[in-house]
Amino acid sequence: MTLLEGLDYASVFVFALSGALVASRAQLDIVGFAFIASLTAVGGGTLRDVLLDRTPLWVAEPAYIGTAVAAAVLVFFTAHLFESRLKVLTWLDALALSVAVPAGVGVALASGHHWAVTLLMGIATGCFGGLMRDVVCNEVPLVLKQGELYVTAAFAGALAAVLALQLLPVGPALLLCAAVTFALRAGSLTFGWRLPVYKPRPPRT
Repeated sequence: MTLLEGLDYASVFVFALSGALVASRAQLDIVGFAFIASLTAVGGGTLRDVLLDRTPLWVAEPAYIGTAVAAAVLVFFTAHLFESRLKVLTWLDALALSVAVPAGVGVALASGHHWAVTLLMGIATGCFGGLMRDVVCNEVPLVLKQGELYVTAAFAGALAAVLALQLLPVGPALLLCAAVTFALRAGSLTFGWRLPVYKPRPPRT
């Protein structure tokens, strides 16, 4: 298994766990669990592959869907053990983000794309699966929660990788990408790190 395949499998599994936890909050049946877990797990990677004119990862290798379904079944039988599924969900999602962003960066790099495309593919791979999950389940998307570092964390991680590649091999650059992404997302969850938000001025009288 290559580094990129390992990152994709890890991203699929952890994002599938987060998708299944959202399905548990929505009180879906086991088929619903499998659907939401699979959508979350491969949504971002599918968008990435379509934009890069590649065969989507789960079409080329159906084992990715099997991995997502296995995660869904695991959560279906264990979700009741968690006192706060929302807290577990947010941390699983943070972990998945920190794996998916370098996976997207790595795939774009391997395809020989411009650094700007590489940056955007890291962000897309990390963010769109969770966005699809939350929209389908009628949840407020974590990506869009006011002031939280989510897309910003994905952007910073992907940018760190692009810059690090000027000095480092691909492997260490992708590890740095994961570390920066997780550190910023974890800091937002733990310490309340935020970017300034737009506040419209009151109209002049």
